[in-house]
Formats: sequence, C-alpha cells, structure tokens
Amino acid sequence: MAVFTEVSEQQARALLSQLSIGELVSLQGISSGIENTNYFLTTDQGDYVLTLFERLNHEQLPFYLYLMKHLAARGVPVPDPQSNQQGDILLTLLDKPAAVVNRLSGQSELQPDTVHCAAMGRTLAQMHLAARDYDRFQINLRGLAWWNDTVPLVLPHLTPEQHQLLTHELAYQNHVSSLSAYAALPSGPVHADAFRNNVMFDGEQLSGVFDFYFAGCDHWLFDLGVCVNDWCIDWQTGEMDHARLQAMLSAYQSVRRLTAAERALFNPMLRAAALRFWISRLWDFHLPREASMLQPHDPSHFERVLTQRRHDPVTL
Repeated sequence: MAVFTEVSEQQARALLSQLSIGELVSLQGISSGIENTNYFLTTDQGDYVLTLFERLNHEQLPFYLYLMKHLAARGVPVPDPQSNQQGDILLTLLDKPAAVVNRLSGQSELQPDTVHCAAMGRTLAQMHLAARDYDRFQINLRGLAWWNDTVPLVLPHLTPEQHQLLTHELAYQNHVSSLSAYAALPSGPVHADAFRNNVMFDGEQLSGVFDFYFAGCDHWLFDLGVCVNDWCIDWQTGEMDHARLQAMLSAYQSVRRLTAAERALFNPMLRAAALRFWISRLWDFHLPREASMLQPHDPSHFERVLTQRRHDPVTL
C-alpha cells in the first residue's frame, strides 16, 4: 500500500455520499506496501480503508472483492467491502476502480510466536475450505507465467551469481510444474500474500486477514508456503524455525489434512513461494513506479530465503 493517487477530502466526501457509512471525519494516506493507493478513512460511524487500484482493472477486481464478501459471509475474519445505493462494491474514484472496506481491529504481530503461527495456520485452512464454493475464477496473476515473463526484465540488473540462482530456480519450477504430483495438488482461491503485516491480532486472537489483491486460483500448498516463508523463519538468515513451523502445520492440518502429493512437494512449493517474492521485489526495486510514500522492499531477503530452502530442504 502506498499513495500513487492523491485524494482530497472533498473527493472522499463525494465518494462517501454514495455509501451509507457516515460523514467524513479524517483521511490519512497509508505508506506501507507498493501496489495500490490506500487511505485510512474515518467517518462518524466507523473506521474504513479506501483503496484506489493502480494496476488491477474493473474486469479483474470483482474476483478479489467478492471473494472477501464470500469469506466474510462464512465467518472468516476478513474485510467486508461496502456497497453503494445500487448494491455495487466496486466503485470509481478519480477515474480509477476503488473500494471501501471496514478497518480491522488489532495490530500486526511482526515477531510471531508459536501461538500466532498456529492461529494463522488454522485461519488459512479455514479460508481455503470456505472458498471451495466460490463461483468466480481468476488465475494467480503473479504465478509461473508471470515469473517466466518477468525474469528476463530483471536479469540485466543482477550479479552473475544472482543471475545463475534465478535462472536455475526458474528452470526447476518449470520442471516441477510438469510433474504428476504437481497436477494432483488441491487448488482453489488463495490469498497468496498473507504476510505478517497483512494479518491483525487482538492479543493472541487473530482478528483479521486483509489485502487480498494478489489473490487468485492456485494450489493451496503454494499459499501455505507463502505463509511459512514469512511467519516461521529467522528474519536475518532465512533459516526455518521448526517450532513455529510445526505450530503452523499442526494447526492447518487440524482443519484440513495435507495430501500425499502436498507432502511430497512441500519444499518445492516453499522454493516457489520464495522465488515469486524475490522476482517481484527485484522488479519493484529495479523498475519502480513513481509514488508518494513508496517504500520498495529489499529483494535480498527472499534471495536468502530461497537459498535456505534450496540448501536445507524441509521435508514432511
């Protein structure tokens, strides 16, 4: 989240006039993240988040917004998009698609313990099962096809060692995608970006998962791998913290058991999840867009994570 498009209070009031969530009290830009324009929007009736979508278009966005609506209706703690008088949750502001969702309570736990990892694992499995009957489909736009398209764009900016690591891992992931076990992996709508800063806690209680705008239909194991690579590692080295890993996996499997194919491809999917975010961070870092308050992430972090998953595989 960043501020690519400046929104005035007058423009925010005009948008609020279409909704039934009160009058504007305050509007504050959010600096974290790098994809969309986001503001904290406070009214006399509650706290909300206003998002203007900078890359996603009106045709793509219903998948994300109605997925959140679908999950919220099934008791999963996610933001609930607000509708206008016509019942639409996909809005328009400054000629860009926009949405307003309720602001979740609590705060992100950036140094999670086993109890937080267990809560995330349990909630992730609940999300996967709750979305099984979601009737919209959209591929993961940051999946394997995007990796193959994007890697050639970032290679000129890398050292020879990084060049070798990236091309070798991409070739490996293309090979994995051809395996019969890969084809057998259970799939469905996934969050695909459930990092610690996209999850809220009220004490030890998980109070919400947000920022669904990288969601898509992909393998549930990939979604779990994204979480493991962020929640269950030593941040400085990328090494796995096996106590937190066990807590997350046990809690996930208390809701949904992993299949034999998932157990066999667990480490390859951890590598895939690390590769995805290394590529995207390289892209954002070396080929940035202009934005107010933009803070691109350090690509070297997921280079370390990928290296660890290659050199010290996690087996189930």
